[in-house]
Amino acid sequence: MDSWLNGAGQFFNPAPRVSFVPIAPGEFCIVVDEALANPEGLVDWAATRPFRPAEGFPYPGVIADAPAPVSVLIGDYFAEHARGRLGARRTLSTTVRLSLVTLSPRELRPVQWQCHRDRLGREPRDLRLAAMVTYLFRDGELGGTSFYRSRLSEAETEHMIQDAGRMSTAEFSVRYGLEAGYLGGSNRYFERLARIPAAWNRMLFYNGDLFHSGDITAPARLSGDPRTGRLTLNGFFTCRPAAH
Repeated sequence: MDSWLNGAGQFFNPAPRVSFVPIAPGEFCIVVDEALANPEGLVDWAATRPFRPAEGFPYPGVIADAPAPVSVLIGDYFAEHARGRLGARRTLSTTVRLSLVTLSPRELRPVQWQCHRDRLGREPRDLRLAAMVTYLFRDGELGGTSFYRSRLSEAETEHMIQDAGRMSTAEFSVRYGLEAGYLGGSNRYFERLARIPAAWNRMLFYNGDLFHSGDITAPARLSGDPRTGRLTLNGFFTCRPAAH
């Protein structure tokens, strides 16, 4: 029996609690509490795996690939319970991984000082990216997830994102008047629209094109140990949008 299944061979809890949190007109987050049948087993499995620094995207920590069967199960669950509700249809690709936020505020690059959109490359406009995060930690002080809107125009927002990716810490700080650190709420560039607290075994599904960020308000509590750190199970689903 794989450690991330329960005694009945189940990965998902057959009777979770599901709710919906509005974010913006036409956009909401699906919240599934008590989502997994054996979250402790998944944490135990993660504690045996080698994590590696994220490459190709600005995640402030380390990641590990999820077990292949878990990726399949997550993809199937998304298709059955979340995809249609998020305005998508056929899933074209699924990526699932375990993640640990580990960087201190002073180690962050400018692109990590702000919220972000999940974009796995330059998807054509006829594709939609949905996202999932499951909190696998009990310490709520490690932070949940907030959703934002930009106060800037789309062109200004894109320019700021590009600057964050290419400028040094000092250059970006001078130009935008921001200091190194995790985003902890609204600022002059982004307005927080919704905040969902972390809870043990809570799973979120949402439109990945919405600006969002982890609420890392107590970075001193971060750890590289999957048993005590901010361990999450993350999923990304590239889909065709539902026909209007």
